[in-house]
Amino acid sequence: MGDRVFVIDLLDARATQVLGDRLGQLCPPGTVLLLSGELGSGKTTLVQGVGAGLGIAEPISSPTFTLINEYLEGRIPLYHVDLYRLDPAQVESLELESYWDAAEVEPGLLAIEWSERMVEPPPSAMRLRLENRPGGGRRATLTADREEQIALLKQVTGDGLLANEV
Repeated sequence: MGDRVFVIDLLDARATQVLGDRLGQLCPPGTVLLLSGELGSGKTTLVQGVGAGLGIAEPISSPTFTLINEYLEGRIPLYHVDLYRLDPAQVESLELESYWDAAEVEPGLLAIEWSERMVEPPPSAMRLRLENRPGGGRRATLTADREEQIALLKQVTGDGLLANEV
């Protein structure tokens, strides 16, 4: 099956959090979200919403300097990775595959900011690009290629969030 793309216009930071919240409520264990977008486009805001949707009470902050934050008290664990400060060779040394092959950690939701710095992203990942829109707000572009991911994104973008499937 080919890539399916969903585009959502988000009016403000709160709408970005709501999108994240819905992802947190609906994503199954083993979900990998590859997040991309320029500085200030809302990647961490989206992950804060994911954490709320997972039922994580702890404040979620960007792991820019720690690289990986693990939040284990939600419906499923949230693993939040920020690759902004790394080059592709350094990213490989993190051995992030341990998060998606579930060999060493409990399966959860892995959200990777600045995922474009990965040499080999996981093949089963959904991609989410955030862009600032002229005049305010953001645009989220969600891409999936697996049947279950497409069904999930249809559910996430339904009732109340305006999404155009491309």
